[in-house]
Amino acid sequence: MFSKTPDIIPISSHHKIEILSSLELEKMKQGTMQLLAEVGIYYPSQKALKIFSTYGAKVDWEKKIVRIPPDLVIKAMETAPRSFVLGGREKRFDLTLDGSMSYLATDGCGVHVIDQETRLKRASQKSDVAMMARVSDAIPVVSFFWPMVSAQDFGRAAPLHECHAGLTNSLKHVRGGTTVHPKLAPYIVEMATVVAGSTSERRLRPPVCANICTIAPLAQDAHGIESALIYAEAGIPTSFMAMPTMGSTAPASVLGALLVGDAEVVSAMVLMQLAYPGTPVFHSIITSLMNPRTGGYIGDVPLPVSLIAVQLAHAWGVPSLGGGSLSSDAADIGWQSAFEAGFGSVQIPLAGGEICGYLGLMNSSMILYPEQIILDAEIAMNIYDTYKTFEFKDLDISLNLIKDVGPGGHFLRQKHTRVHIRDFHYSPLFYQQDTGKELKEPREIAFEKFKTIYDTHHPEPLSENVLKELDQILASADKIENSIGN
Repeated sequence: MFSKTPDIIPISSHHKIEILSSLELEKMKQGTMQLLAEVGIYYPSQKALKIFSTYGAKVDWEKKIVRIPPDLVIKAMETAPRSFVLGGREKRFDLTLDGSMSYLATDGCGVHVIDQETRLKRASQKSDVAMMARVSDAIPVVSFFWPMVSAQDFGRAAPLHECHAGLTNSLKHVRGGTTVHPKLAPYIVEMATVVAGSTSERRLRPPVCANICTIAPLAQDAHGIESALIYAEAGIPTSFMAMPTMGSTAPASVLGALLVGDAEVVSAMVLMQLAYPGTPVFHSIITSLMNPRTGGYIGDVPLPVSLIAVQLAHAWGVPSLGGGSLSSDAADIGWQSAFEAGFGSVQIPLAGGEICGYLGLMNSSMILYPEQIILDAEIAMNIYDTYKTFEFKDLDISLNLIKDVGPGGHFLRQKHTRVHIRDFHYSPLFYQQDTGKELKEPREIAFEKFKTIYDTHHPEPLSENVLKELDQILASADKIENSIGN
């Protein structure tokens, strides 16, 4: 027997925050194009260098630096689609990235887990990815699944096993593609095709998307960019994520860091459009700050950088991954983690970001506490209620009800009350006083809820034939992985 996966709950707001004016955004774009034309981007990939050279970019073959003239940037970006679909296993889980809705995702990709049985920290495994995919499938505010931790028990092929764990444990869209050796990337495409049912359906409603990180400042990863070209040829949507750190890999300036990140991301999107015009791409800049005391990493920056990053994406005419803070920098679950998660979820719909992954991880996206996703989801539901549009037609219904009840009456017997009292989100984490039971810490309740979902929620499985095909694909990929040299 399997459990029905609930419909997803996206968040939207009719109010938007715009930090930069259209003129200021244009100046930012001009700054990016100046960097691309005069300074260039490091591309350690002969395949990428040849594509750029073919289309008129200036290539320094010895230094592997590409300088892209502004007219080529503009021409290429005009072919990038403003919106596209991230497909679920069923159409009710499809996500249309057109700016009308903000979809929340799990965060990725941590390396440690607080074991739900021993409560001790350990290295993450594929079974942890599967566990979180299954639990996320049951949480309505999680719109798609980004593997939250790495499958460290599978070496170089870990991303393929993470993709497999997501596809086999959730009906939602899966962020299944990432930087792998280019010999392994085709297996991601193969898995997506098998789950979609055909090549044409994979292109129309791709069940996986990919994420490729750039290297700050102004560089690309060889395997990452060549994997991205394989995904682009297959029509798999790919986000390019720049992660500039103010003070170390970027200027100690919000706009300076955004310029560095934008140049990296735009150069990669231009490459994809030159090679495969119209391929779906989206833009992401996740800015952090160097700790001025230790030189370490501060991921949650209380500045409008994420809001401006979304504006930049839309100024280039593509969707955005971002708009809110990601995981908390807190070392443990508490007031800091709650504030940072809540503040991040408030920002996303106000920025108009199409998707944002931030649910469930701690310690700058490094550690998975299983119960954290339950706490984050409760905060997100409060944000959803805050931004939810009121149906003004309800006023007439309410007027009639009030007339029927009259002075001194009550509404307990009204059918409207019996039906619509369920419209209000009543959190068991925040409202315990009326249970008649001993009060518990929200974290304790969240952990109990996590275990209940884990024990009882079992999404509808893929067919036996599809599961066998996926196993065969993984077996082939594992053989290739063993043959790849360092």
